[in-house]
Amino acid sequence: MTTRRPPRAAPRTAPKPAGDRDAPKGRRAARGVASALKAKPTDAERDEDGPQRIAKLLARAGVGSRRDVERMVEEGRIALNGVVVVQPAPLLTSLEGLTVDGNPVAKPVSTRLYRFHKPAGCITAARDPKGRKTIYDVLPKDLPRLMPVGRLDYNTEGLLLLTNDGEFKRQLELPASGVERTYRARAFGDISQEQLEELAMGIEIDGVRYGKIDANLERRTGRNQWVEMTLTEGKNREVRKVLEHFGLQVSRLIRTRYGAFELDGLPMSAVDVVPRDELFKFRRHMG
Repeated sequence: MTTRRPPRAAPRTAPKPAGDRDAPKGRRAARGVASALKAKPTDAERDEDGPQRIAKLLARAGVGSRRDVERMVEEGRIALNGVVVVQPAPLLTSLEGLTVDGNPVAKPVSTRLYRFHKPAGCITAARDPKGRKTIYDVLPKDLPRLMPVGRLDYNTEGLLLLTNDGEFKRQLELPASGVERTYRARAFGDISQEQLEELAMGIEIDGVRYGKIDANLERRTGRNQWVEMTLTEGKNREVRKVLEHFGLQVSRLIRTRYGAFELDGLPMSAVDVVPRDELFKFRRHMG
């Protein structure tokens, strides 16, 4: 199936994040989680019925991403009618008889998407062997089970999308989906707009090829500048590695947009629900 890139929703200069000195005032108040959960499923969500692979079915149920489910199958943690599932490919029409670690899988609710303003100083994971704070230590405790869409590094802040649908999470993360991410970086050093424009052709750093990046020099004060970068791959530490390749020292990195969804003045550590009509419109654009 051919995917279509959603229309760019942000202007060339992305809205300044909350906490920046000249950030715009938030235009959208936090919405109640409880009221959103009572909404009826959309037509698109009803169309998801029908035979599906176990991995996809459990991903939609919020058990984890498709890759997580495949790993659970390999570990022998998933069973169907008491028989351990040995591969995630069989087609099923419902969750009936499926268990994970011996526990029945609850019927999935319709897809939900949340915006979260991740602060610096926490990792995008459920737990950390080093004992560092995670996003789940910051998120409200009354939220349903949610999975992060992609990751933000420990010291990176900004927009982090969260969803209860593992299949939707996977679709948003795949580079083939062409979903744009926009970042603003404060960096020390010397760089020109002409150098940044070279990134439109992609760049190879230490044997890793990075695709097209739309980069713009926003403003400069002495040797400090803000650089806006829009990309679709989201490889590990991509923005930092590219800027460091040009000799810049990144002191602050903020994601301001993911697809059609913007940070849009959401307060630090706050979370809100993406309205159903916005989510449905975005999914239609993705194809």
